[in-house]
Amino acid sequence: MAKPSTRQGLIDYCKRRLGAPVLEINVDDDQIDDLVDDALQYFQERHFDGVERMYLKYRFTQADLDRGRASNESGSTNTAGIVTTSATSTSISGYGTTTSNYYETSNFIQVPDSVIGIERIFKFDTSSISGGMFSIKYQLFLNDLYYFNSVELLQYAMTKTYLEDIDFLLTPDKQIRYNKRQDRLYLDVDWQSMSENDYIVIDCHRILDPATYSGVYNDSFLKRYLTALIKRQWGQNLIKFNGVKLPGGIELNGRQLYDDAERELAEIQSRMSMDYELPPLDFIG
Repeated sequence: MAKPSTRQGLIDYCKRRLGAPVLEINVDDDQIDDLVDDALQYFQERHFDGVERMYLKYRFTQADLDRGRASNESGSTNTAGIVTTSATSTSISGYGTTTSNYYETSNFIQVPDSVIGIERIFKFDTSSISGGMFSIKYQLFLNDLYYFNSVELLQYAMTKTYLEDIDFLLTPDKQIRYNKRQDRLYLDVDWQSMSENDYIVIDCHRILDPATYSGVYNDSFLKRYLTALIKRQWGQNLIKFNGVKLPGGIELNGRQLYDDAERELAEIQSRMSMDYELPPLDFIG
């Protein structure tokens, strides 16, 4: 009972923490459903256990290529993408009226809503340093490493580092842009060099779906956070009855419930930043 594995099990657990069935929790079922969604969203966006690192493979379709290779309004080829919208800005200066046109490209691919962050995409072009039968790496192993003692390991490591530097200069990493609320991955690449059915591999972070991974419902942070959210909603519902006396002299105090929940939420969110959230990269190491 103390290890919920379903959405309803988590709700029942939080209600018991608040006093049910001894006390009546004056919160509507629809309100609780909204709070569960809010708690899961906060957990998945901030908690390091709310996401998983994933490598997703994407195959380009002809529609993707047409969108990326489309021409702009002037008729010239735009290898960065297609013009989808434009805006005109007019200003009056000492030299007369000046009109500027701004264009938005659509050199993007659609990303699943479950993806919450993208680190990079792996190179999808053939490297002259380490790819193919006639690469330098292959030739080095073929000609120099026919037995283990033919090459010093230090020399081999230095040679490989030098070759990687050359590879980085000749074929740098592709530039990307991504925003979670758009669900679009913009690729600032030469779309003319790509073909239909080409693949890219995306290094990303994807949220854990509780419907698939039921262990999410048993997370200690999520249980405490949702309990505090329901408690605050309970107090907010009772605030308008503040001071009303029930039979037996009991007096409702929704404001006290609300204030207690606010303090608990502030403490839990502080713990999130200190204990459960990954620090920025410049604070690691």
